[in-house]
Amino acid sequence: MSRLVLRLPARPRLGARDAAGDAAAPRPPAEFEHVLCDAAGRVLAQGRAAAALLPAADRIVAVLAEADVAWHRIVLPRAPAARMRAALLGVLEDALLDEDEALHFALAPDAAPGQEGWVAVTHRSWLATLLAEIERHGRVVERVVPALAPGDAWRGHFAPAGSDGDDTVHLALAGPPGVRCLRLGGTLGRAWLPPGDAAVRWTAAPAAAAAAEAWLGHPVEALGDGEHLAEAVASPWNLRQFDLAPRHRGLRALRDSLAVLGSPAWRPVRWGLAALVAVQLVGLNALAWSERRAIAERRSALVALLQQTHPQVRAVLDAPVQMRRENERLRAAAGRPGDGDLEPLLAAAAAAWPDAQPPMRTLRFEPGRLTLAVDPWSDDEWAEFRSRAAAAGFSASRDGALVVVTPARGGRS
Repeated sequence: MSRLVLRLPARPRLGARDAAGDAAAPRPPAEFEHVLCDAAGRVLAQGRAAAALLPAADRIVAVLAEADVAWHRIVLPRAPAARMRAALLGVLEDALLDEDEALHFALAPDAAPGQEGWVAVTHRSWLATLLAEIERHGRVVERVVPALAPGDAWRGHFAPAGSDGDDTVHLALAGPPGVRCLRLGGTLGRAWLPPGDAAVRWTAAPAAAAAAEAWLGHPVEALGDGEHLAEAVASPWNLRQFDLAPRHRGLRALRDSLAVLGSPAWRPVRWGLAALVAVQLVGLNALAWSERRAIAERRSALVALLQQTHPQVRAVLDAPVQMRRENERLRAAAGRPGDGDLEPLLAAAAAAWPDAQPPMRTLRFEPGRLTLAVDPWSDDEWAEFRSRAAAAGFSASRDGALVVVTPARGGRS
C-alpha cells in the first residue's frame, strides 16, 4: 500500500494586506514537495509538483512544519465532543495570541477529558487553504501530522531556515517539555538544550550537517528530506479534527479495511474465504441437484399414477390437470354431482341460509357459480351465512342484493 507524504509549506508570517489594512487571504503554493513511500516506509520517489500533478497513491498524509504548530499541555476540560473546541478556547484563552476564529485545535491521540494532555494549535485558515487546494483536484488528505511532536524521548533535527533569503540553520527540538524551534546563533538555543545525561537523537539535513556538528561538537545522523518526512508519518497524531476532520469516514474506513484485507499478511484469510465460498457453491449446487431429482421423481410418480388409473390417456402433458379432467368425466358418467353443479351449490346455500330471512327471489346458475337475489341482510346475517358456507366447503361473496356462492378452492372438507 503506497503512501504519498506532502510537506506543507511554512505559513508566511508577513504577507500582503488589503486596502483596509487587514491580512489578505492566504494563497496556496504553486507546488508541493512530496515523497512517495511503500508500505514499509521506504522512499520510492520524491520531488515537487502542483496539486493536480501529484503522483497517485493509496493514502495521502500531509506534514506540517515544526514552527507552524504551538504546543500546550493542560488538563483537558470535561466537555462533550461537540463543545470541546469551545471549552479548549476557554482554558487556553490567556495563552493564545491570535483571534479565536483564526486558530485550529487538535487533541493528542490518547487525550481523555479530566486528564493532563497535549493540545496542538495551528493557524486554521492557512491549513484549511492548503487542504482545499489539494482536495480540489480529487485527492483526499487522510491525516495531517506535525513534523515533530512532544514525547518522552528527546529528538533534535537541524535544517536550513528555508528559501526566504535566510541561510541560517534552525534546530527543531522535541521532548517532554514540548517542541521548540531555535536559531543556532546566540546563547538562547544552548539554554534550551536537554540535560547532559538525557539521550537525544540528533539528525540533520545534508545541507545543515556541518553546521550542526560544529554547533554540537560531535557527529550527527544525516537524514534526507524524504527520510525525515517518512519518519514524521509514523507519528500517531492527526491534526484533522473538529471542523477540519475529513468527511466520508465510512467510505474511508471501508477502503482502509479492503486495503488491509489485500495485504500479504491477510493472504491466509483470503484463501480461507475463497475456500469457504467454493464449498458453499458446491453445497448449493449439490442441494439444487438433489431437489431437481426429487421433483423429477414426483412428476414420474404422478405420470405413472395417471396412466395406471386412466390407461386411455396416452400423451401426458400435465398429469394433475389431466387426472382432474378424467375424474370429472368418470363422475359425470356415473351421474354423481360435482361441487360446481347446481345441486351442491343450492344445498350449501340452503344450509347456510339465515333463519329470519325469506326465500330467495331469483337465482341464476353458471357452471361453478350460483347467483341469488335476496332481500337486504344485516351484517350479522351475512357473516353467519358466509361462515356456514365456508364450513361446508364453499365460498360466498356479496354485491348489493346479490349473493354469489362458488366452490372453495380446496373443495368440501
